[in-house]
Amino acid sequence: MKKSLPLFLFLFFPFWLFSQSFTLEQVGKFSFPSELTSSPSGEKIAWAMNEQGKRNVYFAEGPDFTPVKVTQFNEDDGQEISSLRFTSDGNWLVFVRGGDHGGGNASSTVNAQNLPTLPKVEIWKINLADKKTEAVVEGDDFTLGPQNQLLYLKGGQVWKADLLGNEKPTQLFQIKGNVNSLEFSPDGKKLAFTVNRGGHQLLGIYENPETPIHWIAPSFHRYSQPKWSPDGRKLAFIKTKGGNGTAFPLLEPRHIPWEIWIADVNSGAGKMLWKAPETLRGSYRYGFFAFPNENELVFESYHEGWQHLFALDIASKKLTSLTPGEYMVEQINFSPNRNQVVFSANTGAEKEDLDRRHIGKIDLRTKDLIWETSGSGIEAYPVVMGTGNKIVYFSATPKRSHLVAIKEGNQSRLLQESLIPSDFPVNKLVTPKQVSFKAPDGTTVYGQLFEKEGGPAQKPGVVFVHGGPQRQMLLGWSYMDYYSNTYAYNQYLAELGFVVLSVNYRLGIGYGYEFHRPAYGYYQGAVEYQDIKAGGEFLASLPQVNGDKIGIYGGSYGGYLTALALARDSDLFKVGVDIHGVHDLDSRYELPDGYEVAPDYEKAKEIAWKSSPIADLDTWKSPVLFIHSDDDRNVNVSQTTDLIRRFEEKGMPYEAVLIPGDTHHWMLWRNMVRVGNLTAEFLKKHLMD
Repeated sequence: MKKSLPLFLFLFFPFWLFSQSFTLEQVGKFSFPSELTSSPSGEKIAWAMNEQGKRNVYFAEGPDFTPVKVTQFNEDDGQEISSLRFTSDGNWLVFVRGGDHGGGNASSTVNAQNLPTLPKVEIWKINLADKKTEAVVEGDDFTLGPQNQLLYLKGGQVWKADLLGNEKPTQLFQIKGNVNSLEFSPDGKKLAFTVNRGGHQLLGIYENPETPIHWIAPSFHRYSQPKWSPDGRKLAFIKTKGGNGTAFPLLEPRHIPWEIWIADVNSGAGKMLWKAPETLRGSYRYGFFAFPNENELVFESYHEGWQHLFALDIASKKLTSLTPGEYMVEQINFSPNRNQVVFSANTGAEKEDLDRRHIGKIDLRTKDLIWETSGSGIEAYPVVMGTGNKIVYFSATPKRSHLVAIKEGNQSRLLQESLIPSDFPVNKLVTPKQVSFKAPDGTTVYGQLFEKEGGPAQKPGVVFVHGGPQRQMLLGWSYMDYYSNTYAYNQYLAELGFVVLSVNYRLGIGYGYEFHRPAYGYYQGAVEYQDIKAGGEFLASLPQVNGDKIGIYGGSYGGYLTALALARDSDLFKVGVDIHGVHDLDSRYELPDGYEVAPDYEKAKEIAWKSSPIADLDTWKSPVLFIHSDDDRNVNVSQTTDLIRRFEEKGMPYEAVLIPGDTHHWMLWRNMVRVGNLTAEFLKKHLMD
């Protein structure tokens, strides 16, 4: 006869032992695509796919679009694939392998495996005729031109390489300063480039070894983003201020001016076409800028309060909004014939679309805008094939991570569904719900609530705080790898029996300029922290949540806000996991070298200190787990090292895990899983009965 457990064991066993149906390893097995690109000619597409740390390039060609794996990097080795592109004839693929292009010092090698010999950061090529794959040269920051020209930047100088392998890499030309952008003319005979000369940045044209550099409208300003006209006779570019200006008050938000200019290539003479409104909304921020046809420029601007696309008529200087409405656009691409522009945006028929992404397409000839996707999914990074009748993009749902999708007319299909692991718990995941609440100053803050049905009448709660901070968490799998990781973490915590609230706090994107760029944020007062506290109070007020068992976790900027929460409000946030967070903002303002000092310099320094978690250590009572890697290029590991020393000096308890060799983005899949498990176990230990 089968024996049953005594009743008292059921009374005292934690409820999560009976509710868990999948592990973090299983939900972390999602395959993550990136680097989607289409060929300038024909119906060819390519993308990179990360399968549990094994990163490879896939290729597909019409009409059947059967994916072919064209590289064989079959180890979780921490070597990313970036900058994947077709050559102009569509016969080669070129990409960079290595580095960490989501952080500072991007081209520096990543040695997450802690090997005795450092891996290299290299430019690779794939011959699509025979699928042969090999490294071209050590390097990064490459540009492809007509006739399969390959240039790359090395030490601030321009080098050239040969895809056929007949010539050794050589420096193209020598120049004072650091070159930071390259643009081939349409015929491939000239090269526009910008070079940083300190307080100013010049725009020049290189032709050949015998011809002097031709400077375009040289001035004491900064030129960036040069774009050739289709006929190669003109150059458009962005002009911003040069040098160092007056020491204005540090705490006073100021307009950052910028202008769009156009210049005649032969004479070098330039003129202004458009000047941004002198408002905070009209301030410069690096955005999309293109010269699609002889008549107009297309660019992205925030000056109407949302990130939108505009068309600027060159002859009349008339500005037309291409994407009017209260939503933001991003991930912008042209069709090969330059007649259409595609993008993703957070808009649609449902209020929840504010926290989703859908694909829009504009015909530049008519300015007609069509929404290609809708519904409860997340669609991102669109590209157009051929004449524009087929759109390719990444597609996810709340329960299925991103895959490549192809849409023609009203029909769409997914590629590589077979890559979803058999034990990936697609049918056991929850669909997060959109929620909103008010911060103390009346600001509406949005979030996503993850909750599994069943379990006890009241569950412990966890607030998740994203990093960035210029990010937006969505009602489905993120199109960014770091936040696909945290989406998996939130799903796992919900599976364990937590109610998880992901908070889209101020400084994040998706809710307009004033939300994205509030006054007194970060080291100028941390106004966004009130959104986190309000989120914790909202979570604690839910009837299904035990308000005495609220935890918090986050990474990077989310680690900073997690530390603030634990230091300032230990009574609310009973425990936290601070993953590579920022803790000391005192050094944000260095003492100027000269005599002139901003009138509010001392006040700004004081506010920066008071905005730091280390300023409130005396009220930090909650248990904390610190996690940091020591090759972090986004938040220096010293931010955690120094905080731990202060904990030790004060005799404050803590737990900590240092991960040698990896970076901010957990380049090893097994490290990503380890961090998620450490987070979950620490929260369980302190919040679950």
